[in-house]
Amino acid sequence: MVHQYKLNGYNIVLDSCSGAVHAVDEVAYDMIALFPELSRPELIARMLEKYAGRPDVTEEELALCYEDIQALKDAGKLYSEDQFEELAGTFKERSGNVIKALCLHVAHTCNLNCAYCFASQGKYHGERALMSLDVGKRALDFLIENSGSRRNLEVDFFGGEPLMNWEVVKELVAYARQREKEAGKNFRFTLTTNGILIDDEVIAFCNKEMSNVVLSLDGRKEINDRTRVDYAGNGSYDRIVPKFQKMVKARGGRDYYMRGTFTHANPDFTKDVFHMADLGFTELSMEPVVTAPGDPAALTAEDLEIVKEHYEILAKDMLRRQEEGHPITFYHYMLDLTNGPCVYKRISGCGSGTEYMAVTPWGDLYPCHQFVGEERYKLGNIWDGVTNNALREEFRSCNAYAREDCKDCWAKLYCSGGCAANAYHASGSIRGIYKPGCELFKKRIECAIMMKVAEDARQ
Repeated sequence: MVHQYKLNGYNIVLDSCSGAVHAVDEVAYDMIALFPELSRPELIARMLEKYAGRPDVTEEELALCYEDIQALKDAGKLYSEDQFEELAGTFKERSGNVIKALCLHVAHTCNLNCAYCFASQGKYHGERALMSLDVGKRALDFLIENSGSRRNLEVDFFGGEPLMNWEVVKELVAYARQREKEAGKNFRFTLTTNGILIDDEVIAFCNKEMSNVVLSLDGRKEINDRTRVDYAGNGSYDRIVPKFQKMVKARGGRDYYMRGTFTHANPDFTKDVFHMADLGFTELSMEPVVTAPGDPAALTAEDLEIVKEHYEILAKDMLRRQEEGHPITFYHYMLDLTNGPCVYKRISGCGSGTEYMAVTPWGDLYPCHQFVGEERYKLGNIWDGVTNNALREEFRSCNAYAREDCKDCWAKLYCSGGCAANAYHASGSIRGIYKPGCELFKKRIECAIMMKVAEDARQ
């Protein structure tokens, strides 16, 4: 499958199944589009007619271009066959029931009252609760017991706001460090926080124990304080930005992400990305809100067009910053075209419900944090393990080829079929799709590939 597009002055041709990317001139771009439909004489005649006013477009040059296209096809770098559908289920089948990562919901409560919160201000449609130390320890033991021969294990401390259960977080890290030596494992920890409770102790501990921290900020003060407010309605910006700056400086500007959400209020989200860059933050992520269509925060069809325009603005500005020696990283533009994930992983996706699960304060297991509170998606618990095997098999069989809407999409080997949770909340099925998310993902991939083309052109 071939996908062609023009962006930032580049004519880009992506051969989806081989992953080959070609930056070509306008004539080759047009020839590639018509190559499967026309014979060689017909194609050359069509190009001579279209470019009749161009002295450099001769029959001889067009013949050479045709040969180059044919050579790329013969080499499997253009119009390559999709040979991956039969492999789609095998990756998760081969991994068996091995679990490699847990999202520990140590706090189903929060000290902010963000308007768009998918987790109902941390309660996940249930009761407020804090995970006990005993439940947390059992969760870590459960992960070790179900990790098979896998050595590296990942644990995300999540909420609500995990710093509201800070003592338990620290004790769980200490317990994991003890158990990893006994079990021959290596734990990698991540913490996601809104920043309100960050202090010197939190910074020091995180710098010692957390491989990554995710810091929630929506950008400009007026945007952040529109939704990220406390229960008295006060904005959080002035309280958290100095703490985030202090934490990032203490981490040496590495191993963190500023994670924001943009809504109907700011589809021009680049202003917020650039604002965070001006504050000194270089590791950035801005996610589109996912909420019910009637919600005031929901992105409209008009918003989506603005967002796509701003993805292009962001990519071009990032190239400028790179050239000037002041680069920033945007999570969705992190694309490795040569050493990226293996094809099995690109087909099968994130591993939610199979190798990755979320644990509630009571020890219940869900496929990921976005399913917590959805009773029909409870997998089991950390004492009895996965008891809803039919549900686990449903997630195991969910991949880029399991969704009818994805089979003929050029981007399926980049998104792996998209987010199962977003699909469920949009369509009622994890095999459905979230159409606005698909639109935006494809634009992000186009921008990310264009940036790679531009970087190669500079070398």
